[in-house]
Amino acid sequence: MSSTWPFTNIFNLRADMHVCAVNVVAILHNFWEQKQLNAGQTESLLLYESAPSPGPPYVCYVTLPGGSCFGNYKVCETQAEARRDAARVALMNSLVNELPCRRIDPEFIAHSLCQAARDSVSVEDACDSGTSIGTYSLLLHSYIGRSMLEFQEMMTIFQLLHWNGTLKALRERQCSRQSVIRYYSQRGLDEYVRSNMALDWLGREQRSPGLIGAELQVVQRELVLARRRGVELRFYKEKTEILSLALSQAYIHHTPEVFSHSLSRKYKQEHLPLDTFYSQETEFFICFWGMHSHKKEHFHSTLCSPT
Repeated sequence: MSSTWPFTNIFNLRADMHVCAVNVVAILHNFWEQKQLNAGQTESLLLYESAPSPGPPYVCYVTLPGGSCFGNYKVCETQAEARRDAARVALMNSLVNELPCRRIDPEFIAHSLCQAARDSVSVEDACDSGTSIGTYSLLLHSYIGRSMLEFQEMMTIFQLLHWNGTLKALRERQCSRQSVIRYYSQRGLDEYVRSNMALDWLGREQRSPGLIGAELQVVQRELVLARRRGVELRFYKEKTEILSLALSQAYIHHTPEVFSHSLSRKYKQEHLPLDTFYSQETEFFICFWGMHSHKKEHFHSTLCSPT
């Protein structure tokens, strides 16, 4: 297999995949196997997960070596079809991510900082590493030459920390931005971090019964919407799994109806039309240690969505 993919033929490949759908899983595997070999890396390749379901439509997720996750965006009547469709979405995003225009460069950084500096934050503060936008600038510059998908994988970790309230707690303990970023950039998102987040939500559930179930319904809706749009899913999927882990512990202290309601709602959502999800969707905002809130799109790329 050639080490250089013919990216000029991406759309031809996309058309071919409709004809040779059975080969998409193998193509994706070969793509990442070659990419790992070229980079001298030995990470595990692809992880496929089928969501539990009593029947169609079926859902499948595929996680790439860096942690990015994609799922089938079509309504699939078989598990094999869901697996192929998830692989197709992941392959399209993987290919597009290799294009030169998907690299972090000075122009992209300047645009991102201008977006982040709108309203109350001055772009001039980007030169000061002690400010929120200055920290964001350092993050961007540390990824110069790397792909937007790689940058998004790192930002997802901090999105989860923000969503969980971890960043706020660390700020209250007067931990510096630089030290927190350095720690989590090196550690990544492992089972220890996930378990601690689940424990945080379990504590909130004990103070406010029903909270986890309500939050889980929201993130399940977000996950379904994002998957059916063909975008990267790790942020939504991680939230769902963290809350499910917390709910499994809270289930011991609650009646079965609390848990079964969340599962039945998740199954019903698969049958809703997309316009229903769009009308229910709420924008996700990330507030980076006091930085003015901005839309998620300002912080990471929107990846290729199949149509």
